Amino acid sequence: MPNTEELITPEACCAHYHIELTFIQSLSEYGLIEIISVEEKQFIHNEQLRGLEKFIRLHYELGINMEGIDAIAHLLRKMENMQEEITLLKNKLQL
Repeated sequence: MPNTEELITPEACCAHYHIELTFIQSLSEYGLIEIISVEEKQFIHNEQLRGLEKFIRLHYELGINMEGIDAIAHLLRKMENMQEEITLLKNKLQL
């Protein structure tokens, strides 16, 4: 179980970022962020805030809907995996 100092409530995120709670709930339903339950209360781990901020910008600043955000997140993960694979292959070639 994570340290409670590393957790933030979805409501606190909403207040800080001036967003709707339904947006965070939708992100969770799409599997884009993980909501952790601790003693029947819900939290978001602070390590996920960077991704949450990215999703907030995509939705609120660029007007991208949840399906678009999901597709973008999928493509970004794929690119990150490919970049890791390229780095691994480069390291193998240098040996």
